[in-house]
Amino acid sequence: MWYSILAYFKFLTKASNQHGVHSPFVYNFITKCVYDNTRYSAYTALKHYRKQLSSSKETLEVSDFGAGSRVMKTKTRRVGAMAKKAGTPLKRAKLMYRMTRYFNMEELLELGTSLGTAPHAMHLGNPKAQITTIEGCPNTAEFAKQSLKQNNVANTTVITGDFRSVLQKQNTRPYDLVFFDGHHEKEATIAYFESLVVNTHNDSVFIFDDIYWSRGMTEAWEYIKQHPQVTVTVDLFFWGIVFFRKEQVKEHFKIRF
Repeated sequence: MWYSILAYFKFLTKASNQHGVHSPFVYNFITKCVYDNTRYSAYTALKHYRKQLSSSKETLEVSDFGAGSRVMKTKTRRVGAMAKKAGTPLKRAKLMYRMTRYFNMEELLELGTSLGTAPHAMHLGNPKAQITTIEGCPNTAEFAKQSLKQNNVANTTVITGDFRSVLQKQNTRPYDLVFFDGHHEKEATIAYFESLVVNTHNDSVFIFDDIYWSRGMTEAWEYIKQHPQVTVTVDLFFWGIVFFRKEQVKEHFKIRF
């Protein structure tokens, strides 16, 4: 916890906004997507989904396969509490919606379904998108599957299992977006990145959640930034966004959000 707090203050001393960004691609991404203040009608659905989860009194027996939760230590957890303390917050869900919409993403993969807030946002961003999301905990996966179905989230497959084992069985089709939102540990994050970097094309985007969760996660982020296939990264503190565009000069940006 203290590591994240100190990292945030260091981040603020180096982060900027769109001013000073000379890459037209990155400038447009920041101004037209990250900083887009349009009040999209889809935001109502995002709020409704989150409210639905937050008001749920259902309990789940949760199995943690990664770094686990810092705030929820018991295995039996109320869905309402999980929605408030874990999963993708509303502000980030809105950004996920905008990114899926902005880049018109069609093939999406998520590692770490949780309660389904991210795939819900992805679907709203492009209702025709094919979404695959993997969750290690069987009870959480089943709950998310039913919640997404109740909210008419189509073309979405929830797979239960260990990330590494499931990824080995996935085909090698390229993904437009991969959202790494589970198993917040250095070695695991690098391993998942290495296994999925072969599934990229020039316009693929990777998003890494909680890159300042721990020193190990930050080290994983630094490793990813230096990877030869990575050209541009945008560090929003809570997310690390990776681009593979060969026409871009290798640059790294820290942007306040």
